[in-house]
Amino acid sequence: MSGSGHGSSGHSSSGHTGSGHSSSGHGSSGHTGSGHGAPRRGAGAEVRRLLPDVDAVQSAFDSEDYLADEGLATAVFLAVTLAQPLLLEGEPGVGKTEVAKTLARVLGTPLFRLQCYEGIDAGEALYEWNYPRQLLGIRLAEARSDTLTEHELFSADYLLRRPMLQAIEHAGPLPAVLLLDEIDRADAEFEAFTFELLAEAAITIPELGTVRAAHPPIVILTSNRTRDLHDALTRRCLYHWIDYPAPERIAAIVRRRVPASSAPLALEAAAAITKLRSLDLVKPPGIAEAIDWVSALAVLGVDRLAPRQVEQTWGTVLKNRDDLELAGARGAAWLVADSAGTDSPGVHSPGVHSPGGSHG
Repeated sequence: MSGSGHGSSGHSSSGHTGSGHSSSGHGSSGHTGSGHGAPRRGAGAEVRRLLPDVDAVQSAFDSEDYLADEGLATAVFLAVTLAQPLLLEGEPGVGKTEVAKTLARVLGTPLFRLQCYEGIDAGEALYEWNYPRQLLGIRLAEARSDTLTEHELFSADYLLRRPMLQAIEHAGPLPAVLLLDEIDRADAEFEAFTFELLAEAAITIPELGTVRAAHPPIVILTSNRTRDLHDALTRRCLYHWIDYPAPERIAAIVRRRVPASSAPLALEAAAAITKLRSLDLVKPPGIAEAIDWVSALAVLGVDRLAPRQVEQTWGTVLKNRDDLELAGARGAAWLVADSAGTDSPGVHSPGVHSPGGSHG
């Protein structure tokens, strides 16, 4: 897939077309350090050694089964070199999440993932105090006829570190990768909790002061664009839009993820998935469904797509009853009509592989 790739996590995931659009956000008042064009904080000599240029990013991602196009590879390269957060937007299933996972594997550094959702708060994202342990400490002190001072009670020993603080405190030598996944699902108020980290690689804990990263994390944010993000957040980030891949790219991803599949089947399934996406579906299938579908067809011994096999395996592609009824009304023969017999030299050649993926 162009600009996209996939590794695996949970369900096999979608790919991205790397034919996305990138931009760098304007500097914001919250930023410290140098402005755009020079690293705000160096990502480290070792990171630059591992990923010295855009081609190196593409090659490293490909080695991890993620095919990044030049646009996406450039966005990643700039993010790690300039030490700026990278905001990735695109439809569900195009491989946004897998970018962060792949980058962490490439660098051999920890990935700290925060899955955002409506109602998430600072206690789940940054830190919270371990109240049961504090209470136990008070009781143990009382048993010794002693008391705990406020300073002792609110020390780092009683702190529960959540993903954002864990990424800030990572000791290195390489920076950790921090993934703020599907940030558009969180409330708009939650974005304010991220500003200090995005701008200064720091988190302020009133009882302890400001914790600053010795090795500022590489921050990847993903959004399915279910709502607009605050300007104050987007200004702090580089930006890249990941498009849904073309059928040939989907087929390449499927071949990488399902090596038992035939090249014609992968291409026919990719064309069929693209055709399904043209319908007014509640949950349009993505790369994850393409991989699941071809995996099921391969297990059934199918080499070429046919109406009967489509009807047998609808449930691996469509995960909503209304979608099943809509596609069923069009008929499996309609879905296969323009897909079967499709050929592509890039996919037919058994020596050509393209990445597969995971959730986006």
